[in-house]
Amino acid sequence: MKFIESVFDKLRSHPKRVVFPEGTEPRVLQAAAEFVHLGLGVAVLLGKKAEVEAAAQQAKVSLNKILVIDPEQAEDLPLFVKRLEGLARYRGIADTDAKKIVTNPNYFGALMLQNGQVDGLVGGATSNSGSILRPLFQLIKPLAGVKSISSCVVLQVPLTEYGNKGVFTFADCGVIPNPNVDQLATIATESARLFRQLTGAIPRVAMLSYSTKGSAQTQDTEKIVAATALAKQIFFEKKQIGEIDGELQVDSALIKEIAEIKAPGSPVAGQANVLVFPDLNSGNIAVKLVHRLTGGEAYGQILLGLDKPAADLSRGASVHEIVGVAAIVSMQAIEYRRLYPDQGAARYEAAPATL
Repeated sequence: MKFIESVFDKLRSHPKRVVFPEGTEPRVLQAAAEFVHLGLGVAVLLGKKAEVEAAAQQAKVSLNKILVIDPEQAEDLPLFVKRLEGLARYRGIADTDAKKIVTNPNYFGALMLQNGQVDGLVGGATSNSGSILRPLFQLIKPLAGVKSISSCVVLQVPLTEYGNKGVFTFADCGVIPNPNVDQLATIATESARLFRQLTGAIPRVAMLSYSTKGSAQTQDTEKIVAATALAKQIFFEKKQIGEIDGELQVDSALIKEIAEIKAPGSPVAGQANVLVFPDLNSGNIAVKLVHRLTGGEAYGQILLGLDKPAADLSRGASVHEIVGVAAIVSMQAIEYRRLYPDQGAARYEAAPATL
C-alpha cells in the first residue's frame, strides 16, 4: 500500500472540511471531486458560482456534494470584514477597502479557517506562495511554543530502499529563505512530528550540510552543528520520539556503507527519513529534483507552526497530489492534540464533517 493510501484509510473514519480558494482551476475541481468521492470529507470551493459551474462543466467534473461559496455574496462577509478591521494591521481601514481584501478568495478562505468553518485550507495551484501565505500568516496565529512557521514536503519515492519504504519528509522547502539556528531546530522538530503522525515510523532527522562531522569547518557548518544540538535538546525536553544527527552530507544520511565510513555510530546516518536542508535554495531544488527525476509523488508544502492546518501547493502539483495534500492537512486537523500536545486542540477532533 502506498503511503498516501494509508492516510486516506485513516481519514475515512474522521472526514474533515477543506476549503480550496481556487474554485475555477480544473485540477482543483477534479481534486475536490475526488476528495469527496473517496469519502475523505467535505470540499468547499471559492469563486463566483456561475464561473465555478462553467469551469466544472468544461472539466467534466460533478459538483455533487461540493459546496461553492462566492465571497462577494457570502452571508459571513460582514462578519469577516469586522474581523479584518479589528486587526491592528488594518485598524482604521475603510469599509470598501476591507471588503475588497476579504472578498479575495485567499483571504476569505483564511478567515473561514480562522473562524472554524473549515478544518483546513489548500491553495496555491495557480497562485504564487506570497498570495497564499500572506493571508494565513496575518490571520492564523502561530502555535504556542513554536518560534517560527515553516513548511515541509512529504515525498513518496518509488523503487528505493532509502527512507521509510521510500517515504521522506523534506524541510524547509517553501517558507524561510535562510533559517537561523533556532529556526532550523524548529524545522527539524516540527517536520519530525508530522512524519511520525503520518507514518507511525520513528523519525530519523538528518541536518544536512556539505560537511559530515567536521570534515569542513565554516560558519555555515557550525550553524548546522548548533541547530542539531538545540533540536536534540527540544526532543529531550518534550519527550519527542525520534533521532536527530548532523551535520551530515546527504550520502552519509542515506547510504549505510558511506555512513559507516563518515559517521560511524550515528543513530541517523544511513537511515534518514526526514531531511532538513540548510536553506530554502537547497531544499526547494532538492525536492523538485527528486520529485521529477524519480517519478515520485510530492505532497506539499505542508505548513508547520500555524495554529490551524494549511498548505501551499506547488503550481505543478497533479490532481492526485492535490488530493493527497488535502488529506494530509485533514490528518493534521484530526490528530492535532497528538501532534502538538501542548495545544489542547479538541476543537479539531470534535469538528463535524458537514457545513
